Amino acid sequence: MSDTAQAMRPLWQPPTDRIRDSAMTAFQTWVETTTGLQFEDYAALHQWSVDEPAAFWQATWEFCDVRASTPAEATVRDLDQFPGSRWFPGSRLNFAENLLRYRDANVALVGLLENGQRQVITYAELQSQVARLAAALRAHGITRGDRVAALMPNVPETVLAMLATVSIGAVWSSCSPDFGIDGACDRFGQITPRLLFTTDAYLYNGRNIECLDKAAAIQGMIASIETVIVFPVIDPAATLKPDQIRATDFIEGAAEAPLTFEQLPFDHPLYIMYSSGTTGIPKCIVHGAGGTLLQHLKEHKLHIDLRRGDTLFYFTTCGWMMWNWLVSGLASGATLVLYDGSPFAQAGNVLLDAIDAEAINIFGTSAKFISALEKQGHEPAKTHSLASLKTILSTGSPLSHSSFDYVYRSIKADVHLASISGGTDIISCFVLSNPNLPVYPGEIQCAGLGMAVEFHTDDGTADISEAGELVCARPFPSVPLGFWQDDADQRFLAAYFNQRPGYWTHGDYGESTHQGGIIIHGRSDATLNPSGVRIGTAEIYRQVETFAEVIDSIVVGQRWEDDERIVLFVVLAENGALDTALVNDIKTTIRAQATPRHVPARIIAVPDIPRTISGKIVELAVKKVIHGEPVTNTDALANPEALDYFRDLEELRY
Repeated sequence: MSDTAQAMRPLWQPPTDRIRDSAMTAFQTWVETTTGLQFEDYAALHQWSVDEPAAFWQATWEFCDVRASTPAEATVRDLDQFPGSRWFPGSRLNFAENLLRYRDANVALVGLLENGQRQVITYAELQSQVARLAAALRAHGITRGDRVAALMPNVPETVLAMLATVSIGAVWSSCSPDFGIDGACDRFGQITPRLLFTTDAYLYNGRNIECLDKAAAIQGMIASIETVIVFPVIDPAATLKPDQIRATDFIEGAAEAPLTFEQLPFDHPLYIMYSSGTTGIPKCIVHGAGGTLLQHLKEHKLHIDLRRGDTLFYFTTCGWMMWNWLVSGLASGATLVLYDGSPFAQAGNVLLDAIDAEAINIFGTSAKFISALEKQGHEPAKTHSLASLKTILSTGSPLSHSSFDYVYRSIKADVHLASISGGTDIISCFVLSNPNLPVYPGEIQCAGLGMAVEFHTDDGTADISEAGELVCARPFPSVPLGFWQDDADQRFLAAYFNQRPGYWTHGDYGESTHQGGIIIHGRSDATLNPSGVRIGTAEIYRQVETFAEVIDSIVVGQRWEDDERIVLFVVLAENGALDTALVNDIKTTIRAQATPRHVPARIIAVPDIPRTISGKIVELAVKKVIHGEPVTNTDALANPEALDYFRDLEELRY
C-alpha cells in the first residue's frame, strides 16, 4: 500500500447499526420527509444547511424540541446582515426551563472531587433545589438583566446556582476559583454583578485552597456586589467573612415558591464570558439564551449523538466555555459527571477510573491530557474496562496524529474519537464530530451543520488543502449579542468583522481536506511567517510530540535580520538533557515529516510553558516577551511566573 493510501485509511468506521440508529440519520430522514429533498451524504446535508439557513434552523428547533411559550414570528429576519440578523423574533422562552424539562428520578448530576467525595442529584431533586434558590434570589430583589457572578469549582452547586439565576432572567458569569483577585476583578468588575457565589475552598493536587479571603477581597474591589453567597464544599463549618452568607441560610431566609420560568426573548442575555488572551483587559462576550440553547442542542443531539440516559463527562473548569457546553447536556436528559481536582490525581488514573465507575459514555478532555497519558506510559486498554465508552471528545488545541494513533492503540480500538474546535467567542463549535463519518488521523470530521466554514487566504477563498484563515460566511444563531458596554459595537466589530466585512473571522488557521475533514493548524495570530511563508504551529507540535524526551513545547516566531525565524522551546522529561543528538533528531524529524521551512532555527530548553487557566499555551505572550514587549493581563495565566524563563535569553541573540 502506498504512503498516500495508508494516510487516507480511516482509524475508525462507524458500524452500520450505529449509523442507522443515530440522531444524525433520524434528522436527515426527517428533513427529507418534510421537504421532499434527498441528500446523498453528509456533505449534501451540510450544503443545504448553509444554503437554506432559515429552513435548517427551523428544522433544528423542531427536531430538538425547543420549549417556548410563544412561537416566533419568523425563523430569521435581516439574513443579509452579518452581523445583525435576528433569529426567531417574537419567540419567548427560558433557557433553564429547557434544561429542566425532565423531573424524574433519573440522575442529573454526579459530582466527584479529587479526594473521592461523591454527590448525586436526580432531575427531580435538581428541580426542587433550583426552585428554592430561585425564590431566594427573587426575595433578594434579583430580577431580569441583573448580573450574578460565580467564583466556583466544577461542582453540582455551581450548576444549581446557574439554573436558578437564569430561570428568573438574570445573567450568569463565572470564573474558576484559581483565578487571582486581579484576574477575577478584571472580569467581574466590568459587568457590575449584584451577587457573588463562591465556596469555602477547593481541592487541587492534594491541597485545600481557601477561597473566602479571595471572595472578600473581590467584594471589596467591586462595589456593586451586595452579598457573597457561600456553598461549603470542603468544610461546612468554615468561618465566613463579613458580608458572606451560607447558601443554606440565604435559601431558608426566603419563603418557598413554585419554580416559575421568566419568558424572555430569544436574544435575551444568558451568559457573559471572557476572552482569555494576555493582550489587554478581557473582552466581556455576551451570549444570548436562544442561540446558545439551539447550538448546544444541535451539537449534543446530532453531532455527539447524546441521548436520554447517556452519561456525559467533560474535564473543565467554570472559567472555560466547555463548562457551559457540558451543562446544556441536561436538555437532552443526560447524566452529567462533574469532576473538580487534578486530572492526574491517583497516579493519572482518576478520570480513567471514573469512566468505569460512572459508566461514562461520552468522555471529554483536552489534547494535552491525551498526550500526557501517552507520555506517562498509560495503557488504559490493559488497565481499565472502558466498556461503556463510545465517544472521546478532545478540544483546547489541535489533536496530533500521534495522539489519534495512541487512542486507538492504547485506549480503545472501537471508540469514536471526536476532535472538536470552536471557542468562547461563539460558545460552540465551527468544526466537530459526526457519528456517521469515519475518523482520519489528524483530522476533525466535518464542519457543523448550519456553519458555513471556509478558509480564506489573503486573496480570497482557499482551495482544498490550502491553508487559510477560518471564516464563517453566513449568519448563525450563536453569534454573540456583542461585548458588554461596547459603544456602537466598535470592539466587537473590530474583533470579528472589520477584517472581512460580511464574514466572521475567527482567528484560527486551518484547511479543508479531500475527505471532507478539517485540519486546524493553530491560532492565526500565532502562525509563523519565515521568508513570507505562513506555517501553522500545530504542524511543528505534531512532530515534537513524538519525542518521549519532550513533555511540553511552545513554538514562536522571532524577528531576525529583516525576516522571521522559528524558535522552539521544550520542557524535557525528568533528568533529560537537550544535547546535540536530541536537537538534531528533532530537526531531522520535522524536516522529513513537514518541510525544511518548518525546522526551528533555535531549540531551547525551559523549565515550564505558560498557559491560560483553561490550559491553553500562550504563544503570543511568549512572542512578546522574547521581543521585550510588555504582556498585560497576566492574571489570565495559571503560571505567569513561567514567562520569566523567556526573558533576555542568550540563545536568541545570535
